[in-house]
Amino acid sequence: MGSVKASPQSQLRLLELADLDTQLSRLAHRRQSLPEVAELASLEARAGGLKDGLTETETAIGDLSREQARAERDVEQVRVRIVNDRSRLDAGQVSAARELASLQSEIESLHRRQGDLEEIVLELMERMETLVSRRDELSAERDSLSTETAAVAARRDTAVKEIDEQEAKAAEERDGVAAGVPADLLKLYDQIRRGNRGVGAAMLRAGQCQGCHLSLNTVDLNDIRATAPDEVVRCEECRRILVRTPESGL
Repeated sequence: MGSVKASPQSQLRLLELADLDTQLSRLAHRRQSLPEVAELASLEARAGGLKDGLTETETAIGDLSREQARAERDVEQVRVRIVNDRSRLDAGQVSAARELASLQSEIESLHRRQGDLEEIVLELMERMETLVSRRDELSAERDSLSTETAAVAARRDTAVKEIDEQEAKAAEERDGVAAGVPADLLKLYDQIRRGNRGVGAAMLRAGQCQGCHLSLNTVDLNDIRATAPDEVVRCEECRRILVRTPESGL
């Protein structure tokens, strides 16, 4: 069932390796699935939306500010014309009845125009007030979000540090175990584990592979019984190395 040979004691060490590799895989999965990671991604998305909202609001404020400045200039121009026309009337510079009537009519028209323009300015001011209020709300939300993000990031960093420490300990322990495994057996184990969720060996317990949990049929079990203890055997289903122990049911 296999061409690699190793003492039963060396094969048993593969179970230690498998346990440590399982632990390392779980730690890697835990790192990737930390709730803080998903939370930070959500906060980052919200921050992006706030940034876009602030940019849009600031742009609208700038556009409205220029529009308001133009409207105020228009009001001022009309006001100046009214003052000039009124000064001509008060100074008696216009004596002809027709010209006098025309000037008075112009002044009335300018007053109406001034009223209309002042209404526009008032409306623009109200819109500006709404936009500034919206900008302030978004800025406050951004600041609050930044504080929340920093707190979540701190929790994530603490969790990652803990995982790093556990990984370093497990990796060091794995190196120690691997050093006691013959090179050809370790090479085979590592080749298998790359395609088997990070684990290359499993115990044969009560006639069942503990890697894929498949119960071996009678023919396969008989073949294993007839195989020398130093012969490395493998599961026909998951192809992991099957490590025989007194619990194997052989």
